[in-house]
Parts: sequence; structure tokens; C-alpha cells
Amino acid sequence: MKQTVALLPLLALFSCGDATAPKTVPPPGTEISANIPDSLYWNSDSLIDPLETHFEHLRQITFGGDNAEAYWSFDGKKLVFQANVPAWGEQCDQIYVFDPFTDDLRSNRPRKLSLNGGRTTCSYFLPGDSLVLFASTHLGDTACPPVPPHVPGGKYIWPIYPSFDIFATDLEGNIRKRLTDSPGYDAEATVSPKGDRIVFTSTRNGDLDLYTMNIDGSDVKQITNELGYDGGAFFSPDGTKLVWRASRPKTPEAVKEYTDLLKINQVQPTSMELYIANADGSDARQITSLGQANWAPYWHPDGKHIIFASNHKSERGFPFTLYMIGTDGEGLEQLTNSDMFDAFPVFSKDGKYLVFSSNRGGVNHETNLFIAKWKE
Repeated sequence: MKQTVALLPLLALFSCGDATAPKTVPPPGTEISANIPDSLYWNSDSLIDPLETHFEHLRQITFGGDNAEAYWSFDGKKLVFQANVPAWGEQCDQIYVFDPFTDDLRSNRPRKLSLNGGRTTCSYFLPGDSLVLFASTHLGDTACPPVPPHVPGGKYIWPIYPSFDIFATDLEGNIRKRLTDSPGYDAEATVSPKGDRIVFTSTRNGDLDLYTMNIDGSDVKQITNELGYDGGAFFSPDGTKLVWRASRPKTPEAVKEYTDLLKINQVQPTSMELYIANADGSDARQITSLGQANWAPYWHPDGKHIIFASNHKSERGFPFTLYMIGTDGEGLEQLTNSDMFDAFPVFSKDGKYLVFSSNRGGVNHETNLFIAKWKE
């Protein structure tokens, strides 16, 4: 999942939070239907590039700030996401929930779930949709933790805050359970569609590895053990497999750079490929060998394809573009063509919709959520 929004201000982004703009959502309580003209509801179609043939329609659903990592509820009626929106009085990423089919976020801010301070990340619904898990640094300090300074000409890094732990909260923002209680970074948690296990990333063994645990935080098992960053994992639609992003430093110089950064709670996410394994970590295999940063993978509902973001064609670090590839590593297909930033793609369970983050069409270094009506 993320230490990601920090990258987005490097790009030119899109904001259209003007209250005089035409409405883009139906009135509250109204479902999408043939009674709502496509020209009214899907009013961002002009931002679809001719090469983006899988997007039948497109709609912007957030308006301003940095918005990312939106994940569907089990019933497909809500999205939970993280955002840093200065207009909402925030100074670092916080967690929000809303109905993308009825809520107009230009007029109303969504419901905030992270009410205890600190920085938060990587939210995901638990079975039943009455609880959401996310990672938070609030037990270490209720203030937003500092971001490592950008060094001109230096390499891009993510902070790995050791105060991150994973919590479950209700939809009013009340913490119901602390799910991790080990020294070091615990974050990037997602839930199996079967509703039985959580996968997350932790530094509890001194490296950034994947672990799984029961929904209540019990029965923790380490499932990756190679040196390098393993993160952003998601279960397959049937819950039997995992896909994730990983770095694998091989040369002595790369190993030293990785381990030296990890000692100061940082990681350099500029060289990552995608891996697939069984849900217990067995039979792990690399499915991309594209170079640069290949990340934010998510399963197509058919269980045979992975959608992800990549900058492997770029010489300047961006754009990040969406691609799809078979689980056998074959059939790479470019999906977006915005020449800016498209990432965090997530299919609805039925495959009808794709929500993703993008700065297409915009200004002011803002990243917004978009929802596409998908066609095969």
C-alpha cells in the first residue's frame, strides 16, 4: 500500500473544487441507474485519453489535496481512503470513509475515522463493513511525524515510522482493538476476501517482510524472508494467493545502501518488481522484470491478471502509468496514458468499476481519486 502521497507533490495535479461547477453525483440516496444521464454523472470523460480503451466513462470523486489508496467495502457501497487535505485542517495523511455513488465531496468533507492524531495510512474494511483497520503513529506522538528532508539531487526515500501500529476502528472513529504490539513498523495491512486473515508489512525481524495474522491479531506468521522491502500485499479474489511489491538488493553496494537506510527507518522505493505466492508465502515467484518502480498491484476479479502502476518507460522518474499483466508474467498491457501520475488502482468486486488516484488534467500539485466505468 503506501508511503506514497509524499511523492505526489512532485507532479502537476488537478483540482476542480469550484462550487459553481456542475454536479457530478446523484442526490443522496440515489443509485447509479439509466435514469441518470451519463453526460451528467460521468462528467470527466474529457480526461480519458483515446488510448485508454478500458475506460467507458470517468468521474472525479475528490477535489483538492492529496487523496490516495481508496479501497472498497465488502458490499461495494463505500470507499475508505487516506488524504492530506489542507482545507480540512490536516497536516498529514488521515483516514476517511464515504459513499462514492451518493456523496459529493466538493460540498461536504467525508467522515473522518482517524481521530487520535499522528499520521495514518493503509486503511481497509474488515468483514461486515462495520470496522476499518489502518496504521497510525498516534501512540508514539499525536503530532504528525517529520518527513525526511528532500536533498537536492538526492535519491527519493520513504520514511518507515517505527511508531506505526495497526488498529481496528468503527465507522464513528472509535478504536476497538489494537492489532499489533511489536517494536518497529507495522502497517500496509489488507484483508482476505475470505475474511479470515490479514496480511501486513513489519520490521519486527529487522527487515521489511510480509506477515499474516487472524482478524483479531492472533496467530502471526512470517511469510517472506528474503532481504529487501516486501510490502503492499493483497489477497487474490479467492483468498488463496498474494501479490505484492518487493525490492531485492543483490550487489554488495545495493545491500549496504538498503540496510543503512533501514537502520534510520527509511527505504528507497525506486527499484521494485511484483511477486505472487500462495497465501502462506510458499511458491513465491517474480512476475515482472521491467526495471524501476513497479508497485501498487491489485487483482483483477478474474484472478488471472494483476493491475499495477509503473514508471519503467520513464527516464525522469514519472509519469506513473497503469498496466495489467497476467499472473504468469505474460501479456503486459498499458492501460492509461496521462503522462502524469496514475496509481493505486483497485477494482470493485464485480469488476464494473476501477477507482484510482491521478493528477490528470490538473494544477496545484493535487492528486484526486477517480472512478472509471470499466469495460473489458
